[in-house]
Amino acid sequence: MAMDEEEAELHDALAASFPASAEGRLLFVIAIAFSTFQLLTAAHLWDLPSQIVRAVHVGFLCLLGLPLVAAVRKEPQALRALFWLLGILGMAVAAYQWWEYKALIFRAGTPLPQDTVVGVVALVVLFVATWRIMGPALPIIAGLFLAYCLFGEYLPSPFVTRGYDFSQVIDHMAFGTEGIYGIPTYVSSSYIFLFILFGSFLERAGMIRLFTDVALGLVGGAKGGAAKVAVFSSGLMGTISGSGVANVVTTGQFTIPLMKRFGYRAEFAGGVEATASMGGQIMPPVMGAVAFIMAETLNVAYAEVVKAALIPAILYFASVFWMVHLEAGKRNLLGLARDEIPSALGALKTGWYLILPLAVLVWLLFAGYTPLYAGTIGLALTALLILGAPLASRMPGLALRVVFWIAVGLAAAAFFDYGIMPIVVALAVLVAACALFKGGRATLVDVRDALADGAKTALPVGIACAIVGIIVGTMTLTGVANTFGQFIVSVGATSLFLSLVLTMITCIILGMGIPTIPNYIITSSIAGPALLALGVPLIVSHMFVFYFGILADLTPPVALACFAAAPIARAPGLKISFEAIKVALAGFVIPFMAVYTPALMLQDGGPLATEIGYPLAVAYILVKACLAIGLWGAAAIGHLVRPMPWWQRLLAAASSFTLIAALPLTDEIGFALAVLLIVVHVVLGKGEAPAGPAPRRSGRTPAE
Repeated sequence: MAMDEEEAELHDALAASFPASAEGRLLFVIAIAFSTFQLLTAAHLWDLPSQIVRAVHVGFLCLLGLPLVAAVRKEPQALRALFWLLGILGMAVAAYQWWEYKALIFRAGTPLPQDTVVGVVALVVLFVATWRIMGPALPIIAGLFLAYCLFGEYLPSPFVTRGYDFSQVIDHMAFGTEGIYGIPTYVSSSYIFLFILFGSFLERAGMIRLFTDVALGLVGGAKGGAAKVAVFSSGLMGTISGSGVANVVTTGQFTIPLMKRFGYRAEFAGGVEATASMGGQIMPPVMGAVAFIMAETLNVAYAEVVKAALIPAILYFASVFWMVHLEAGKRNLLGLARDEIPSALGALKTGWYLILPLAVLVWLLFAGYTPLYAGTIGLALTALLILGAPLASRMPGLALRVVFWIAVGLAAAAFFDYGIMPIVVALAVLVAACALFKGGRATLVDVRDALADGAKTALPVGIACAIVGIIVGTMTLTGVANTFGQFIVSVGATSLFLSLVLTMITCIILGMGIPTIPNYIITSSIAGPALLALGVPLIVSHMFVFYFGILADLTPPVALACFAAAPIARAPGLKISFEAIKVALAGFVIPFMAVYTPALMLQDGGPLATEIGYPLAVAYILVKACLAIGLWGAAAIGHLVRPMPWWQRLLAAASSFTLIAALPLTDEIGFALAVLLIVVHVVLGKGEAPAGPAPRRSGRTPAE
């Protein structure tokens, strides 16, 4: 158990609650102040220049993150004092940026000596904070890029730079909007934090329980239902949570033991949960906030990004469903007993109101409103529902409760015509009313805790967005991305497939220990333009690097999501990682298929669409993708209708590979091999008795 706890802490130092001490209470207050600042600026109750909001955002990340990690790890007092000092220095940098805001604009490009000193302090504190919160991988990579700015003039061609003065590099990285306060920090300080807070409020309101009960009711009784519940609930959680690792440690606490109890191997159970949780980041509408960064980077509507992600996300989760179904068939694992399955309809009747903020959010995003606007309304509506629930429960009679909820709904709807003030007034009235009775005060405590938890959850993503600005800033200062891009383009001139493989490997290597958002920003900046130059559609090229950035968290040797699942599954992280790769096969296949046939992501272009028309191309690639994924799943698990001998598994793998390859005649060969396999395995094997263990519905052993 001690080793499990140490391993969990190693991969998520912020998983624990705030320490129950005076220091912990102070950190708790800072977290609430952080969330309050973000809400005030997002709702335009406190209008500040974007540069100041970004600087204060990074300052809070340092002030909260550095002491909190030290306190959670119970490090010596002297060390904790040092991290408090560094955190205060990080906030002091923000204060300097605020105080000198106009003066810094006028002397941009010609920094004063004190500007350079403040810039160095900002970078040092940020590097230390990132190392402490995220581990060494990201700061080392950012440090190499920073060193390239300073010493690139001594490198051989083609990597040589013209040379930059020290103060110029510091000014570029620590001031303005090209370095640590660039687009990633802008998105983190506006969209990402708001949506993390939105998810935190929904979780406090009982969204996890609602999703789990609905999943149990819909698929819990099916063959292998325990694993299908994990896939379903993690996919639903992905709509409100941007962190795959957070999904693992929340839904995984329930789903992994459930899968093990019903006969799944521990490493397979951990692999399913890790794969499904990471898949939450490709599931619209939130997509781990990458959808907003991608839309901002590409200057396209949010709906365009979601449109491109929709079919691949469905295929990804369908393939995970298929894999667990085959594993259940192979091991003869039945579903949950009827008395263990809650009613999905009953769960929806009880918690239907929790879906309203999410539905409003999705509608606003697709209606063309900005993510900041949609997120603000969604969060406000969630707060109104949470605060209104205890009041409504005390009202006598259904009619009075209906009138009350109509009034709350009108207050929320007034946002569209009168701005945020009607909602602020409504929230103030509800807070005052809740403070008058015990159940209401408990709800206020939940709201307060949600504010603090949201700030804590935002730390890894926010700090990663800040430091990744150094990498993006290096590219804008030196143009190094062009060098790598030219290399990929030169490889692609002879083989597009090899350039895609090279890009995939780059994404996976960079993604080892780096969260999805900074990984996407780095790889899209380096490889995205190169793939575009090779004729890959813009959104498809960015989705390609995004997918493999996600899969890096499942790929050895780091496999962050798998090691997060290890303490819960009580299985080695590497074994879980290998199972996760097998289960997540669709994630490796779909990006390649989309490059050759962009219709898979509902994009125009590609020879197939030109030849047979766009609607037929979409239908054809969808059928082919489903068949390829289905065959590969059978080959990997070794089971279809019945156990498959080795030669049938090879036949299934060959058929799947040829369907993916998209070379002349490979589709025809793939379909022919698929028909041959079905005839041999399904038709000719009808008389064979299926081998395997006895059916198993309950995982409780006699000893239990």
